[in-house]
Amino acid sequence: MAGSHPHNSTGMAEDSGMASGAPSQSKSLPTDTQSLRLAKVYAQAIIEAADGKQCRLEVLEQLGSLVRDVLPLVPAARNVFASPRISPEEKGAMIKKMCLGKVLPTTLHALLVLARHDRLEILSEVVVAAEQLADELDGRLQAIFTTAVPIDASEQARIVGVMEKSLGKSLAPKFFVNSAMLGGLIVRVQDTVYDHSVATSLSRLGDRLKQRSIHEIQYRRDRLGTA
Repeated sequence: MAGSHPHNSTGMAEDSGMASGAPSQSKSLPTDTQSLRLAKVYAQAIIEAADGKQCRLEVLEQLGSLVRDVLPLVPAARNVFASPRISPEEKGAMIKKMCLGKVLPTTLHALLVLARHDRLEILSEVVVAAEQLADELDGRLQAIFTTAVPIDASEQARIVGVMEKSLGKSLAPKFFVNSAMLGGLIVRVQDTVYDHSVATSLSRLGDRLKQRSIHEIQYRRDRLGTA
């Protein structure tokens, strides 16, 4: 990261563009709070390194794909990343085998830094933190919209528009379905949770979604009754 480097405790190469202010290695596994704190530090270092090479979008896409698309299909790699019994050198060797020539040098370097400091077990948290930081730098707030039933793209866009107008902020939205909900709409923006009463117009949308949930439940009951 930019600024002074009082201890250079991470051992990150100065010519790599990656920050040298990341936390030093610890043999103990981090708690959830420590994981989030560490993830934010590494995320900032990754963003700054990627911005220095003008490849932020590509790096985030590659890291996100590794976490969400590749690792779920390769449980052996996930186990290696999380194992305290496997040395950082062995983890780095696996990273090179998996990624060398397939990702940008900045992406590879970020992964190797995490391996060298034995922090690959928080890779998912680092990626989420980096994506959130990137959105913030671009003037967007991450927002999670949860509904009881699926909604189409036009309805999603309408809900996001209402929420952005209510908050006066641009949002980076993600939509999820929770069938256990009784209906309506729940929105989480950063660390704040709103229900459908955040604004009158949003309330109307929530009521409409609640009615859809009721109809959906009734439809399922009718189908079960005729089965």
